[in-house]
Amino acid sequence: MSDAVSPLARPFPAMPPIGGVTLRVARAGYKDWGRCDLTYVELAERTTVAGVFTRNVCCSSEVDLGRANIAQGQARALVVNAGNSNAFTGYRGRAAVEAILAQVAAHLGCPPEQVFVSSTGVIGVPLPLDKAQAGLRAVFEAAPCGWEDAANTIGTTDTFAKGASATAMVGDKKVTLAAIIKGSGMIAPDMATMLGYVFTDCAVAPAFLQQLLSAANQSTFSCITVDSDTSTSDTVLAFATGAASNAPLTSFDSPGADAFAAALRDVCLQLAQLVVRDGEGAQKFIAVSVTGAVSDDSARRIGLAVANSPLVKTAIAGEDANWGRVVMAVGKAGEPADRDKLSIGFGGVWAAREGQPLADYDEVPVSAHLKGEEILLEIDLGLGDGRATVWTCDLTHGYISINADYRS
Repeated sequence: MSDAVSPLARPFPAMPPIGGVTLRVARAGYKDWGRCDLTYVELAERTTVAGVFTRNVCCSSEVDLGRANIAQGQARALVVNAGNSNAFTGYRGRAAVEAILAQVAAHLGCPPEQVFVSSTGVIGVPLPLDKAQAGLRAVFEAAPCGWEDAANTIGTTDTFAKGASATAMVGDKKVTLAAIIKGSGMIAPDMATMLGYVFTDCAVAPAFLQQLLSAANQSTFSCITVDSDTSTSDTVLAFATGAASNAPLTSFDSPGADAFAAALRDVCLQLAQLVVRDGEGAQKFIAVSVTGAVSDDSARRIGLAVANSPLVKTAIAGEDANWGRVVMAVGKAGEPADRDKLSIGFGGVWAAREGQPLADYDEVPVSAHLKGEEILLEIDLGLGDGRATVWTCDLTHGYISINADYRS
């Protein structure tokens, strides 16, 4: 975790315990830092699991094995290593993950397929197995900890711990969700671009949990970007312990399924926006609202083209209402757009409508809006009913400084 906290940071919320979830942390020493860097989560028997993973084809062995293990739908433990991504490390990297799975499985007396591992940090350095195994021995004996300790332990260049929670009524049972996430750089929407973990005491069938997580991901994690780079290790997992003793949710026909789905999306959206708020070097949190597109998917792709544009992001960093750069980004998105129907605004003030600047455009309120920390950029394509919102941050000298020195 970085010493300098993002100006967009949010305090860590009070989060309730989740029945069937025990958190522990320890120091494996993956980097020369004086903090814990190994997180271990023990899960009750019959916990179900779902996951979404990076689409980066150079992914880590943790991702490969996680994808395979998701198919059996059960989980007993999660291990997260911080400081080393173990990606692009060949057979040595895979052997390290398999050894971790075996060690945890032996400790719990469960199949290795019910253990999930994530690693985050420098790419191209094999995970030191001796440190991992010693760290696991230590964490098995460690006292249980709270959510904030776990959230701090999974971080790398993060500047603040990130967590979110929600509740829902499922039948006559109140169910709770609690989640933590890490992410600051190498953030682009191609699944979910970070390491995030959602835990709930709700009983949910694994296939339905997968359906709900995939749907929530589409409008939350897959709608954020910091720098357009998709990591080799990105993973979001959802674990449902069933400790609330509700009738298991198996489809949207189950009582309370809609409420649980809404709570899950709410938690995912909170986490996704926290990642953007901790974008490396970020000074401004930007919402790109796209309306009038030919479809929601088209609106999302246009929003991402704008949110990923270095010219747009640096203009906002400089508090410059350069809407011409937005026009450029819309036009390069490869989606249906009509120059003569396009409208662009900032903070509720339209700068251009239907393909031309407004004669009475007043830049004073726009300039005042751009001096704030939360920016709204509005785009109306005038073509249809498609809409989407994408969240990003500005691009500053701080991003360059952090990443120029990342390995040193």
